[in-house]
Amino acid sequence: MITGKCKALAASLLVLLATGCATKQQKPYDYAEFKAARPASILVLPPVNNSSEVIAPYGMLAQATEPLAESGYYVVPVSLAAETFKQNGMSNPADIHDLPVPKLREIFGADAALYMKISSYGTSYQVVQSETLVAADAKLVDLRSGKVLWEGSARASSLEQQQQNSNGLIGMLVSAVVNQIVSTTSDASYKMAGITSYRLLRAGNHNGLLYGPRSPYYQKN
Repeated sequence: MITGKCKALAASLLVLLATGCATKQQKPYDYAEFKAARPASILVLPPVNNSSEVIAPYGMLAQATEPLAESGYYVVPVSLAAETFKQNGMSNPADIHDLPVPKLREIFGADAALYMKISSYGTSYQVVQSETLVAADAKLVDLRSGKVLWEGSARASSLEQQQQNSNGLIGMLVSAVVNQIVSTTSDASYKMAGITSYRLLRAGNHNGLLYGPRSPYYQKN
């Protein structure tokens, strides 16, 4: 009898937890401004780096174009944008983010600009495991009106795929050190940055970007 009551209670708790999570995840993003603006072209600005890795902006910027293009947008070539900023004496991403939106519109002619901030990038050693983590936030701003059309965040971690080592504490420590060395030498952060970029910038994700006019799914989501 006690066992049955415990099972029933546990089941009830699981239902409540699942309902709470589902309710939170189902809250829709307000796309009113996005749908009204209908951007077709996007300028990707150099990401602001709040991590300790100096190469972080390059890892994210290099992999931002593909998910946006696959989502139906024309993306201003990042190399062209970088050279333009350089020729105008702009090299600090924070300063570039502070530029007036009408000026960006005048120079590049894009409908919207993507602003990204990197909060985590790199591999850290944590006693019995090492983790390669990349996390970033982004917002899409209409360069014609200055309105924020969309905001989102995403992260990717090597721990998502790592399995617990079953060889005891010594084995776990050795595995952590080996994983950190491999992650550093093979630039695992770049791979995680690619996953983060897709989760953040690929249309069709929950509360993610809407599809652009070059996509067959345009105005269908």
